[in-house]
Amino acid sequence: MLLHGGKVCNDYNSMKQISTLCVIHKNNQILLGMKKRGFGVGRWNGFGGKIAESESIEEAANREVREEAGITPSTLTQKGIIEFHNEGQQEILEVHIFYCQKFTGTPQETEEMRPQWFSVDAIPYADMWPDDRYWLPQLLAGKYVTGSFLFGEQDTILKLSLSFT
Repeated sequence: MLLHGGKVCNDYNSMKQISTLCVIHKNNQILLGMKKRGFGVGRWNGFGGKIAESESIEEAANREVREEAGITPSTLTQKGIIEFHNEGQQEILEVHIFYCQKFTGTPQETEEMRPQWFSVDAIPYADMWPDDRYWLPQLLAGKYVTGSFLFGEQDTILKLSLSFT
């Protein structure tokens, strides 16, 4: 197995793209960002992305939150790993999920994201990735999330496997 700039090559002719996702949760609210460009445009999501060369996964999570939401996490706790596959494609997206309750700064709109606070009772799941409704409530309840999703056409979930501890 080889690691190249956040991509892992294995013996099965598939590539794993390692990414981060940070969930900001404070006072019964969750901070989500409306994606303005690139992968996931038009969806509410947490903050995260690819790992830069010579950067740890946690360093990448911190950097992505600063770049996309204009805040700096004071504490980050890894709360899960989920793999995403698309039917007929070799690449697997391995997302390391982080949880943050303390940060410095005020969320601000960036070129990539428009942050907005939502009550945990009013999370806009209809405008998010379809997998979020399966794992996000468990994460917000304090659980560690592991699993995988297989997507088909038009972001249809064909298969899912999740566990919570």
